[in-house]
Amino acid sequence: MGVAGIASLVSVALALYYYYVRGDKQRGQFVGLWPATILGLAVYRRLGELRQTLQESQE
Repeated sequence: MGVAGIASLVSVALALYYYYVRGDKQRGQFVGLWPATILGLAVYRRLGELRQTLQESQE
């Protein structure tokens, strides 16, 4: 599990904390949207790396 996976898990834990422990439901829902964005950016970055590797191997 990479940095993005850990950041996503921390975000989920933080969202649950805000939602249930602190009772701040709006903030909990907002923070709960972060994991998808974090993982999406990680996938985009990884695809860029793979594309570059493929281009280098074709040369």
